[in-house]
Amino acid sequence: MAGYKELKGQVAIVGAAESDEIGVVPNKSVLQLHAEGARNAIADAGLKKSDIDAVFTAGTNPAVLCEYLGLQPRFIDGTSVGGCSFVIMMEHAMMALYHGMCNYALISHGESGRSRVGVDRPSPGPSSPAGQFEIPWGVFGAPTTFPMTMMQYMNTYGVTREQFAEVAISTRSWARKNPRAMIWDPAYHSGELRVEDVMESRMVAYPVTLFMCCLVTDAAGSIILTTADRAKDLPTKPVYLLGTGEAIGHQMISQMEDFNQSKAFQLSGGRAFDMAGINHEDIDVLELYDAFVHTPVYALDALGFSKPGEGVNYFLDGRAAPNGSLPINTNGGGLSYTHPGMYGMFIILEAVQQLRGQAGERQTMSRKDPSQTSKIALVHGPGGMFSASGTAILGNIIP
Repeated sequence: MAGYKELKGQVAIVGAAESDEIGVVPNKSVLQLHAEGARNAIADAGLKKSDIDAVFTAGTNPAVLCEYLGLQPRFIDGTSVGGCSFVIMMEHAMMALYHGMCNYALISHGESGRSRVGVDRPSPGPSSPAGQFEIPWGVFGAPTTFPMTMMQYMNTYGVTREQFAEVAISTRSWARKNPRAMIWDPAYHSGELRVEDVMESRMVAYPVTLFMCCLVTDAAGSIILTTADRAKDLPTKPVYLLGTGEAIGHQMISQMEDFNQSKAFQLSGGRAFDMAGINHEDIDVLELYDAFVHTPVYALDALGFSKPGEGVNYFLDGRAAPNGSLPINTNGGGLSYTHPGMYGMFIILEAVQQLRGQAGERQTMSRKDPSQTSKIALVHGPGGMFSASGTAILGNIIP
Protein backbone atom coordinates (compact mmCIF):
# COMPACT_ATOMS: atom_id res chain seq x y z
CA MET A 1 0.00 0.00 0.00
CA ALA A 2 1.31 3.43 -0.95
CA GLY A 3 2.29 5.88 1.74
CA TYR A 4 0.39 9.13 1.70
CA LYS A 5 3.36 11.06 0.29
CA GLU A 6 3.18 8.90 -2.83
CA LEU A 7 -0.24 10.38 -3.57
CA LYS A 8 1.32 13.77 -4.33
CA GLY A 9 0.35 14.87 -7.84
CA GLN A 10 -1.51 11.64 -8.61
CA VAL A 11 -4.93 13.33 -8.76
CA ALA A 12 -6.02 16.60 -10.37
CA ILE A 13 -8.96 18.97 -10.44
CA VAL A 14 -10.17 19.06 -14.04
CA GLY A 15 -13.48 20.88 -13.69
CA ALA A 16 -14.49 23.80 -11.50
CA ALA A 17 -17.49 26.11 -11.63
CA GLU A 18 -20.06 28.04 -9.65
CA SER A 19 -23.82 28.12 -10.03
CA ASP A 20 -25.21 30.48 -12.66
CA GLU A 21 -26.19 32.96 -9.95
CA ILE A 22 -24.78 33.70 -6.51
CA GLY A 23 -25.74 36.29 -3.93
CA VAL A 24 -29.48 36.63 -3.37
CA VAL A 25 -31.25 33.92 -5.37
CA PRO A 26 -34.76 33.49 -3.90
CA ASN A 27 -36.11 31.65 -6.94
CA LYS A 28 -33.84 28.59 -6.65
CA SER A 29 -33.70 25.84 -4.08
CA VAL A 30 -30.65 24.21 -2.54
CA LEU A 31 -30.91 21.34 -5.02
CA GLN A 32 -31.33 23.64 -8.00
CA LEU A 33 -28.18 25.50 -7.00
CA HIS A 34 -26.36 22.18 -6.61
CA ALA A 35 -27.48 21.14 -10.08
CA GLU A 36 -26.23 24.33 -11.71
CA GLY A 37 -22.82 24.09 -10.09
CA ALA A 38 -22.47 20.41 -10.97
CA ARG A 39 -23.62 20.91 -14.57
CA ASN A 40 -21.19 23.78 -15.08
CA ALA A 41 -18.24 21.90 -13.57
CA ILE A 42 -18.91 18.80 -15.67
CA ALA A 43 -19.05 20.97 -18.79
CA ASP A 44 -15.87 22.75 -17.74
CA ALA A 45 -14.09 19.39 -17.55
CA GLY A 46 -15.31 18.37 -21.00
CA LEU A 47 -17.16 15.37 -19.57
CA LYS A 48 -20.69 14.00 -19.66
CA LYS A 49 -22.90 13.49 -16.63
CA SER A 50 -22.70 9.74 -17.24
CA ASP A 51 -18.92 9.87 -16.66
CA ILE A 52 -19.40 10.80 -12.99
CA ASP A 53 -19.13 7.70 -10.80
CA ALA A 54 -18.42 9.27 -7.40
CA VAL A 55 -20.33 11.95 -5.53
CA PHE A 56 -19.18 13.88 -2.47
CA THR A 57 -21.30 16.48 -0.70
CA ALA A 58 -21.95 18.04 2.71
CA GLY A 59 -25.02 19.67 4.17
CA THR A 60 -27.22 17.83 1.68
CA ASN A 61 -27.99 14.12 1.89
CA PRO A 62 -25.89 12.44 -0.85
CA ALA A 63 -28.79 10.12 -1.71
CA VAL A 64 -31.14 13.07 -2.20
CA LEU A 65 -28.58 14.89 -4.34
CA CYS A 66 -27.81 11.85 -6.49
CA GLU A 67 -31.50 11.25 -7.11
CA TYR A 68 -32.02 14.88 -8.09
CA LEU A 69 -29.01 14.85 -10.43
CA GLY A 70 -29.91 11.47 -11.91
CA LEU A 71 -26.67 9.83 -10.86
CA GLN A 72 -25.99 6.30 -9.61
CA PRO A 73 -22.40 6.56 -8.34
CA ARG A 74 -20.34 3.62 -7.12
CA PHE A 75 -18.62 5.76 -4.48
CA ILE A 76 -20.28 8.30 -2.16
CA ASP A 77 -19.12 10.45 0.72
CA GLY A 78 -21.28 12.65 2.94
CA THR A 79 -18.63 13.81 5.43
CA SER A 80 -20.10 16.94 6.99
CA VAL A 81 -18.00 18.73 9.62
CA GLY A 82 -18.70 22.32 8.63
CA GLY A 83 -17.27 24.73 6.11
CA CYS A 84 -14.03 22.85 5.45
CA SER A 85 -15.87 19.65 4.48
CA PHE A 86 -15.21 20.20 0.78
CA VAL A 87 -11.48 20.71 1.33
CA ILE A 88 -11.41 17.46 3.33
CA MET A 89 -13.35 15.69 0.58
CA MET A 90 -10.55 16.39 -1.88
CA GLU A 91 -8.34 14.15 0.22
CA HIS A 92 -11.04 11.46 0.33
CA ALA A 93 -11.57 11.68 -3.43
CA MET A 94 -7.81 11.51 -4.01
CA MET A 95 -7.61 8.22 -2.13
CA ALA A 96 -10.65 6.76 -3.91
CA LEU A 97 -9.36 7.74 -7.34
CA TYR A 98 -5.83 6.55 -6.69
CA HIS A 99 -7.03 3.13 -5.57
CA GLY A 100 -9.41 2.68 -8.50
CA MET A 101 -12.64 3.00 -6.56
CA CYS A 102 -13.90 5.54 -9.09
CA ASN A 103 -12.83 7.38 -12.24
CA TYR A 104 -14.41 10.84 -12.06
CA ALA A 105 -15.41 12.36 -8.73
CA LEU A 106 -17.86 15.22 -8.29
CA ILE A 107 -17.61 17.31 -5.11
CA SER A 108 -20.75 19.42 -4.99
CA HIS A 109 -21.92 22.22 -2.72
CA GLY A 110 -25.21 24.10 -2.84
CA GLU A 111 -26.70 26.27 -0.14
CA SER A 112 -29.57 28.72 0.13
CA GLY A 113 -28.05 30.46 3.10
CA ARG A 114 -29.74 33.80 2.48
CA SER A 115 -33.14 32.86 0.99
CA ARG A 116 -33.54 29.55 2.85
CA VAL A 117 -35.26 27.78 -0.06
CA GLY A 118 -35.32 24.00 0.37
CA VAL A 119 -33.11 24.06 3.47
CA ASP A 120 -33.20 20.97 5.67
CA ARG A 121 -30.55 21.20 8.36
CA PRO A 122 -31.72 20.33 11.90
CA SER A 123 -30.25 22.08 14.93
CA PRO A 124 -28.70 20.14 17.83
CA GLY A 125 -31.41 18.62 20.01
CA PRO A 126 -31.76 19.19 23.75
CA SER A 127 -30.18 15.83 24.55
CA SER A 128 -27.05 16.50 22.47
CA PRO A 129 -23.87 17.63 24.26
CA ALA A 130 -24.31 21.19 22.97
CA GLY A 131 -28.02 21.09 23.80
CA GLN A 132 -27.22 20.19 27.39
CA PHE A 133 -24.11 22.19 28.17
CA GLU A 134 -23.88 25.23 25.87
CA ILE A 135 -27.12 26.21 24.12
CA PRO A 136 -29.13 26.71 27.37
CA TRP A 137 -26.62 29.40 28.34
CA GLY A 138 -26.89 31.29 25.05
CA VAL A 139 -23.83 29.80 23.41
CA PHE A 140 -25.04 28.79 19.97
CA GLY A 141 -23.99 29.69 16.46
CA ALA A 142 -21.06 31.56 15.00
CA PRO A 143 -21.98 35.08 16.21
CA THR A 144 -21.82 33.99 19.85
CA THR A 145 -18.83 31.67 19.67
CA PHE A 146 -16.24 33.13 17.30
CA PRO A 147 -16.07 36.49 19.12
CA MET A 148 -14.92 34.62 22.26
CA THR A 149 -11.74 33.49 20.54
CA MET A 150 -11.16 36.92 19.05
CA MET A 151 -11.41 38.49 22.51
CA GLN A 152 -8.88 36.03 23.94
CA TYR A 153 -6.49 36.60 21.03
CA MET A 154 -6.70 40.37 21.53
CA ASN A 155 -6.06 40.04 25.25
CA THR A 156 -3.10 37.69 24.80
CA TYR A 157 -1.27 39.38 21.93
CA GLY A 158 -2.40 43.00 22.18
CA VAL A 159 -4.03 43.02 18.74
CA THR A 160 -6.68 45.75 18.54
CA ARG A 161 -10.10 45.83 16.92
CA GLU A 162 -8.82 48.53 14.57
CA GLN A 163 -6.01 46.23 13.45
CA PHE A 164 -8.47 43.42 12.79
CA ALA A 165 -10.53 45.91 10.74
CA GLU A 166 -7.62 45.98 8.28
CA VAL A 167 -8.43 42.38 7.34
CA ALA A 168 -11.85 43.50 6.08
CA ILE A 169 -10.26 46.40 4.20
CA SER A 170 -7.66 44.20 2.49
CA THR A 171 -10.27 41.65 1.51
CA ARG A 172 -12.59 44.35 0.19
CA SER A 173 -9.80 45.61 -2.07
CA TRP A 174 -9.87 42.19 -3.78
CA ALA A 175 -13.67 42.13 -3.97
CA ARG A 176 -13.67 45.33 -6.00
CA LYS A 177 -11.81 43.37 -8.68
CA ASN A 178 -14.42 40.59 -8.73
CA PRO A 179 -17.61 41.39 -10.69
CA ARG A 180 -19.48 38.56 -8.94
CA ALA A 181 -18.71 39.79 -5.45
CA MET A 182 -21.63 40.59 -3.18
CA ILE A 183 -20.87 42.94 -0.30
CA TRP A 184 -22.78 44.28 2.67
CA ASP A 185 -22.48 47.91 1.63
CA PRO A 186 -22.94 48.73 -2.06
CA ALA A 187 -21.95 52.35 -1.38
CA TYR A 188 -18.38 51.21 -0.76
CA HIS A 189 -18.13 48.90 -3.76
CA SER A 190 -16.27 51.41 -5.91
CA GLY A 191 -14.55 53.28 -3.11
CA GLU A 192 -12.06 52.45 -0.40
CA LEU A 193 -13.34 50.95 2.83
CA ARG A 194 -11.86 52.72 5.85
CA VAL A 195 -11.12 51.54 9.39
CA GLU A 196 -13.76 53.92 10.74
CA ASP A 197 -16.35 52.40 8.36
CA VAL A 198 -15.67 48.95 9.79
CA MET A 199 -15.68 50.17 13.38
CA GLU A 200 -18.87 52.20 12.98
CA SER A 201 -20.88 49.44 11.30
CA ARG A 202 -23.56 47.78 13.41
CA MET A 203 -22.35 45.86 16.47
CA VAL A 204 -23.05 42.12 16.21
CA ALA A 205 -21.36 40.67 19.29
CA TYR A 206 -18.44 42.47 20.86
CA PRO A 207 -15.80 42.88 19.57
CA VAL A 208 -17.30 42.04 16.16
CA THR A 209 -19.14 44.58 14.00
CA LEU A 210 -21.12 43.84 10.85
CA PHE A 211 -18.24 44.50 8.46
CA MET A 212 -16.08 42.09 10.48
CA CYS A 213 -18.55 39.29 9.69
CA CYS A 214 -18.95 37.19 6.58
CA LEU A 215 -21.80 37.66 4.15
CA VAL A 216 -24.94 35.52 4.15
CA THR A 217 -25.67 34.46 0.56
CA ASP A 218 -27.12 31.84 -1.75
CA ALA A 219 -24.50 30.06 -3.86
CA ALA A 220 -23.24 26.76 -5.21
CA GLY A 221 -20.09 25.37 -6.72
CA SER A 222 -18.57 22.07 -7.76
CA ILE A 223 -15.27 20.54 -8.75
CA ILE A 224 -14.43 17.41 -10.74
CA LEU A 225 -11.36 15.33 -9.92
CA THR A 226 -9.72 12.45 -11.72
CA THR A 227 -6.32 10.78 -11.92
CA ALA A 228 -3.41 12.72 -13.38
CA ASP A 229 -3.21 10.24 -16.25
CA ARG A 230 -6.85 10.77 -17.26
CA ALA A 231 -6.46 14.52 -16.82
CA LYS A 232 -4.01 14.61 -19.74
CA ASP A 233 -6.84 13.78 -22.16
CA LEU A 234 -9.20 16.52 -20.95
CA PRO A 235 -9.36 20.09 -22.29
CA THR A 236 -8.75 22.01 -19.07
CA LYS A 237 -5.42 22.73 -17.45
CA PRO A 238 -5.12 20.26 -14.56
CA VAL A 239 -4.65 21.53 -11.02
CA TYR A 240 -2.85 18.84 -9.03
CA LEU A 241 -3.32 17.92 -5.39
CA LEU A 242 0.17 18.25 -3.96
CA GLY A 243 -0.60 17.96 -0.26
CA THR A 244 -3.67 17.45 1.89
CA GLY A 245 -4.51 17.24 5.56
CA GLU A 246 -7.57 16.99 7.78
CA ALA A 247 -8.11 17.01 11.53
CA ILE A 248 -10.63 17.32 14.35
CA GLY A 249 -9.64 19.10 17.55
CA HIS A 250 -12.92 19.45 19.43
CA GLN A 251 -16.59 20.16 18.76
CA MET A 252 -18.05 22.46 21.43
CA ILE A 253 -16.22 25.71 22.06
CA SER A 254 -16.07 24.85 25.76
CA GLN A 255 -13.77 21.97 24.81
CA MET A 256 -11.30 24.07 22.81
CA GLU A 257 -7.94 23.65 24.54
CA ASP A 258 -6.61 27.13 23.76
CA PHE A 259 -8.72 30.01 22.44
CA ASN A 260 -5.57 31.50 20.91
CA GLN A 261 -4.89 28.67 18.49
CA SER A 262 -6.52 25.73 16.76
CA LYS A 263 -4.85 22.37 17.23
CA ALA A 264 -6.78 21.05 14.24
CA PHE A 265 -5.33 23.84 12.05
CA GLN A 266 -1.80 22.88 13.05
CA LEU A 267 -2.39 19.17 12.40
CA SER A 268 -4.00 19.51 8.97
CA GLY A 269 -1.55 22.17 7.82
CA GLY A 270 1.49 20.22 8.94
CA ARG A 271 0.28 17.12 7.13
CA ALA A 272 -0.35 19.05 3.90
CA PHE A 273 3.10 20.66 3.87
CA ASP A 274 4.73 17.33 4.73
CA MET A 275 3.00 15.57 1.85
CA ALA A 276 3.72 18.36 -0.65
CA GLY A 277 7.36 18.54 0.37
CA ILE A 278 7.54 22.30 -0.12
CA ASN A 279 8.21 25.37 2.01
CA HIS A 280 6.08 28.39 2.82
CA GLU A 281 8.12 30.44 0.36
CA ASP A 282 6.85 28.21 -2.46
CA ILE A 283 3.23 29.28 -1.95
CA ASP A 284 2.15 32.00 -4.38
CA VAL A 285 -1.37 32.69 -3.15
CA LEU A 286 -3.44 31.85 -0.07
CA GLU A 287 -7.19 31.23 0.00
CA LEU A 288 -8.19 31.19 3.66
CA TYR A 289 -11.66 30.75 5.09
CA ASP A 290 -12.75 34.09 6.56
CA ALA A 291 -16.01 33.73 8.42
CA PHE A 292 -14.80 36.61 10.61
CA VAL A 293 -11.82 38.93 10.35
CA HIS A 294 -9.74 36.91 12.80
CA THR A 295 -10.26 33.52 11.10
CA PRO A 296 -7.53 33.97 8.44
CA VAL A 297 -5.22 35.45 11.08
CA TYR A 298 -5.53 32.26 13.13
CA ALA A 299 -4.74 30.28 9.99
CA LEU A 300 -1.59 32.27 9.24
CA ASP A 301 -0.32 31.64 12.76
CA ALA A 302 -1.25 27.94 12.85
CA LEU A 303 0.08 27.16 9.37
CA GLY A 304 3.46 28.68 10.16
CA PHE A 305 3.31 31.78 7.98
CA SER A 306 3.64 33.93 11.09
CA LYS A 307 4.59 33.66 14.73
CA PRO A 308 1.68 33.44 17.20
CA GLY A 309 0.00 36.83 17.43
CA GLU A 310 1.63 38.23 14.28
CA GLY A 311 -0.65 36.98 11.48
CA VAL A 312 -2.53 40.28 11.36
CA ASN A 313 0.66 41.97 10.12
CA TYR A 314 0.06 40.54 6.64
CA PHE A 315 -2.97 42.82 6.43
CA LEU A 316 -1.48 45.80 8.24
CA ASP A 317 1.49 46.15 5.90
CA GLY A 318 -0.27 45.31 2.63
CA ARG A 319 1.28 41.92 1.96
CA ALA A 320 -2.17 40.32 1.61
CA ALA A 321 -3.66 43.01 -0.64
CA PRO A 322 -3.46 43.42 -4.43
CA ASN A 323 0.18 43.85 -5.47
CA GLY A 324 1.28 42.52 -2.08
CA SER A 325 3.96 39.87 -1.64
CA LEU A 326 1.55 37.12 -0.53
CA PRO A 327 -1.99 37.67 -1.88
CA ILE A 328 -4.73 36.39 0.45
CA ASN A 329 -8.40 35.78 -0.40
CA THR A 330 -8.21 37.11 -3.90
CA ASN A 331 -11.89 36.65 -4.74
CA GLY A 332 -12.98 38.94 -1.88
CA GLY A 333 -13.43 36.10 0.58
CA GLY A 334 -16.40 35.25 2.71
CA LEU A 335 -16.27 38.82 3.99
CA SER A 336 -16.96 40.49 0.65
CA TYR A 337 -17.49 37.86 -2.06
CA THR A 338 -19.95 35.16 -0.99
CA HIS A 339 -20.64 33.00 2.04
CA PRO A 340 -23.72 30.75 1.91
CA GLY A 341 -22.92 29.06 5.23
CA MET A 342 -20.20 26.56 4.31
CA TYR A 343 -17.62 28.54 2.39
CA GLY A 344 -14.92 25.94 1.76
CA MET A 345 -15.90 25.21 -1.84
CA PHE A 346 -15.25 28.79 -2.89
CA ILE A 347 -11.67 28.94 -1.68
CA ILE A 348 -11.02 25.89 -3.87
CA LEU A 349 -12.72 27.44 -6.89
CA GLU A 350 -10.71 30.66 -6.55
CA ALA A 351 -7.45 28.73 -6.20
CA VAL A 352 -8.24 26.84 -9.40
CA GLN A 353 -8.93 30.11 -11.23
CA GLN A 354 -5.64 31.55 -10.04
CA LEU A 355 -3.63 28.47 -11.01
CA ARG A 356 -5.26 28.30 -14.42
CA GLY A 357 -4.44 31.96 -15.03
CA GLN A 358 -8.16 32.73 -15.43
CA ALA A 359 -8.69 35.21 -12.59
CA GLY A 360 -8.82 38.32 -14.75
CA GLU A 361 -8.12 41.62 -12.99
CA ARG A 362 -7.34 39.83 -9.73
CA GLN A 363 -4.80 37.42 -11.25
CA THR A 364 -1.78 36.79 -9.05
CA MET A 365 1.74 36.02 -10.17
CA SER A 366 4.45 33.58 -9.15
CA ARG A 367 6.56 34.86 -6.27
CA LYS A 368 9.68 33.24 -7.72
CA ASP A 369 9.04 34.28 -11.33
CA PRO A 370 6.80 37.36 -11.52
CA SER A 371 6.55 36.97 -15.29
CA GLN A 372 4.47 33.82 -14.73
CA THR A 373 1.04 33.43 -13.16
CA SER A 374 0.80 31.70 -9.78
CA LYS A 375 1.89 28.07 -9.72
CA ILE A 376 1.09 26.90 -6.18
CA ALA A 377 -1.84 27.82 -3.93
CA LEU A 378 -2.83 26.84 -0.43
CA VAL A 379 -6.48 26.53 0.60
CA HIS A 380 -7.43 26.16 4.22
CA GLY A 381 -10.53 26.35 6.34
CA PRO A 382 -12.19 25.47 9.64
CA GLY A 383 -15.30 23.45 10.27
CA GLY A 384 -17.53 24.55 13.09
CA MET A 385 -15.99 26.72 15.79
CA PHE A 386 -12.33 26.01 14.86
CA SER A 387 -13.16 22.36 15.60
CA ALA A 388 -12.39 20.68 12.27
CA SER A 389 -9.80 21.66 9.72
CA GLY A 390 -8.97 20.96 6.10
CA THR A 391 -5.83 22.08 4.26
CA ALA A 392 -4.82 21.45 0.67
CA ILE A 393 -1.86 22.59 -1.41
CA LEU A 394 -2.68 22.78 -5.12
CA GLY A 395 -0.40 23.36 -8.07
CA ASN A 396 -0.42 23.59 -11.87
CA ILE A 397 3.01 22.00 -11.68
CA ILE A 398 4.36 19.12 -9.60
CA PRO A 399 7.51 20.36 -7.82
